[in-house]
Amino acid sequence: RLFTDGLIWALAMRFAIDQINNSSSLLPGITLGYDMYDTCFEPLVALQPSLLFLTRQGTTGIGVLCNYTEYQPRVTAVIGPHQSDLCLVTAKLFSSFLIPQVSYGASSETLSNTELYPSFYRTVPSDKNLAEALVLLLHQFGWNWVATVGSDDEYGRGAQALFLSMAGTNNICIAFEGLVPSGLAEPGARKQLEDTVRAINSTKVNVVVLFAYSLPAQALLEHSIRMGLGKKVWVGTEPWVLSDIPASIPNVQSIGTVLGFVMRTGTVPGFQEYVAELFSSVTQEEFCRKSKEMSRSMNAEVLDTQCQQCDHVTLGDIWAMLGVTTVQPVHVAVYSVAQALHRALGCTTKSCPKTAIRSWQLLHFMNTLPFEVNGQSFRFDQSHGTNTGYKLISWAWRDGTLTYLPVGDYDQSLYIRRTQIQFHTADKKEPTSECFRRCEPGQFRRIKGFNLCCYDCTDCSENTFWSSTDSTGCSPCPQHQWAPARSTRCYPRTQRFLFWDEPLAVALLTLMALTAALICVTALLFLRHLHTPLVQASGGARSILALLMLLLQSLSCCLYVGRPSAELCALQQLSYALCLNGCFSTFVPKALEISLVTEFPRQAPRLLRWVTRGRAWLLVGISVLVQVLLCFCHLLLGPDFLVADYKSLPREVLLVCGTQSWAAFALLHGYNSCLAFACFLCTFMVQTPARRYNVARGITLATFIFFVIWIFFLVIFATLRTVLRAVTQICTILATTLGVLASYFVPKCYILVFRPDLNTGDYCLNPAGEEPE
Repeated sequence: RLFTDGLIWALAMRFAIDQINNSSSLLPGITLGYDMYDTCFEPLVALQPSLLFLTRQGTTGIGVLCNYTEYQPRVTAVIGPHQSDLCLVTAKLFSSFLIPQVSYGASSETLSNTELYPSFYRTVPSDKNLAEALVLLLHQFGWNWVATVGSDDEYGRGAQALFLSMAGTNNICIAFEGLVPSGLAEPGARKQLEDTVRAINSTKVNVVVLFAYSLPAQALLEHSIRMGLGKKVWVGTEPWVLSDIPASIPNVQSIGTVLGFVMRTGTVPGFQEYVAELFSSVTQEEFCRKSKEMSRSMNAEVLDTQCQQCDHVTLGDIWAMLGVTTVQPVHVAVYSVAQALHRALGCTTKSCPKTAIRSWQLLHFMNTLPFEVNGQSFRFDQSHGTNTGYKLISWAWRDGTLTYLPVGDYDQSLYIRRTQIQFHTADKKEPTSECFRRCEPGQFRRIKGFNLCCYDCTDCSENTFWSSTDSTGCSPCPQHQWAPARSTRCYPRTQRFLFWDEPLAVALLTLMALTAALICVTALLFLRHLHTPLVQASGGARSILALLMLLLQSLSCCLYVGRPSAELCALQQLSYALCLNGCFSTFVPKALEISLVTEFPRQAPRLLRWVTRGRAWLLVGISVLVQVLLCFCHLLLGPDFLVADYKSLPREVLLVCGTQSWAAFALLHGYNSCLAFACFLCTFMVQTPARRYNVARGITLATFIFFVIWIFFLVIFATLRTVLRAVTQICTILATTLGVLASYFVPKCYILVFRPDLNTGDYCLNPAGEEPE
């Protein structure tokens, strides 16, 4: 059969050359000559005539020159060979001399590199176009779990590699990829074929894509039938789908369904009549005699070209193959060179100039200009190929005879007539070939192992959503949106802060109101008994100021409820620090007074005047002024700012006040801590005199409670990132306020209300003997 293919190509070339020589308009006055050799599908055999073509015209030597501009080789152009393996060998030789070479069957994508093969052309599409068509076919039928096999040659390896690269980017998973030997006489070829069939069977795929020439394809299909491989959909390519070698395998119908892409070509008018006339005009013996005479006219020492099979060829042997699609590419290849010669020579429809033409001069006209063959227009594209598209055919058996049924077309897009395809399944419908189940909406594919098609369906987590059926992961929601688990969309986030009407806020505000009321009652009580010994010993009017600061401090809890803003955030810390400082500042003169009287009695008369009467108010004013200055520093270094926290809560955006500078925070509140610590040191060692009220103990307890509350507050405040941060600050304010009120003022209120008999000068002795204000 291989010889028959070669003979048909040779006849097609001769027919085209005879047509051109008999044409009165294409190359008038010029007769094309030719040398024709059989490559035997072997690179070494193809190399021999290629070297002969490169010899200098009229000699048997190849010139080794620096400049081949004026070099005139034996031939002007080369047609063929058919296979990619052979062209990869010969194209490098002819490209070195810039001799146009036009193949009618080499489809390897490697040959599309015009930098490596500048003078190589082909009249068939490249394997890249074929791979694109195959991927579209698998997509339309939903076959995403397939096996692919290629013959171990340039065509099989190259086409399979292109298909694998495109399949990977189109969500088509390869269950098995393998190569079958192109040389069936090789040691281990049988075992390799058997291993391939076993591997295909183990994958349980229903679709096999086969890139091979006819003989390797025949061997694989024979082993598939012998080893009992189940019926599959075999997706093939022209080299074996149109060949009668695989189709002649006994019981080949049992392999299943065969679909294949073949070049979309037209017929060559007059070719069959030409061949029939050629065979009828000469007997086989006369044909062989002339062939031998022509061989003798050549130098037999250079290349033996005698036909060894001529005695066995009849018209019936080749008649069925005269209309196959491989005839037109040969015809077009010859005409492409003839059209380039016509333009390079400057021919008209009546004559051609008798001027010498160099091979390299043809390249410009082949690259740029279209040409017509039998009324059909052709043009070499940028990769020096002609993409005429493909037909999708199906093997159909009618009364035991194989027919090629056209079922689709491909030209950039694929159209399939599905109703015309009869699959091997019981219902005659396309089988499925999937390794996996479809994931439900809201689930993504979690790959198992190394195969992209083996996976588990996993629910999308919160704040991610499912975007497409074939997604291998969930897409994260935008920052301002959220999504529940197993969601197919995202939803807008709602704002979260401490609302006025939520139960926790209502409870805290109620507690704030009770605290404020208690402070007001205490202040009224102190104001009513302002000139009594007990109130005077407690600081007199300065106690009223302390209560006023505590009232403002408790009311500042309202700053933490409701939607925060940048201004409110900056005001929160300042109000708390100033109010607390105003309270503690009133304790400082009294603490210093107690410390001087009890710890430094000798220096007390001289120093007490700096902490009593009007100068005590001066100390309070200075302390408050320092705190005001520290508030300005806090604003300069970095006040608290509004933070939109999208991470702490799954469905809401948390609006909280963030600390911009912890140094500014420490500076602001550190001063109050220093005042509290100084008051604590001045009062905690003071002993209670017999039958006397101890004024120092209230200050000690108040400052101690303040430190305990702040230790817990700092730990919680620095770590919390929820709405409870505002709650913590409110609780700290109320706890500090109630702590100071309960430890310092409430005991005195008890005496004023329930034990007025103790409100005497003896029992409430002022440490410095200070006169009432």
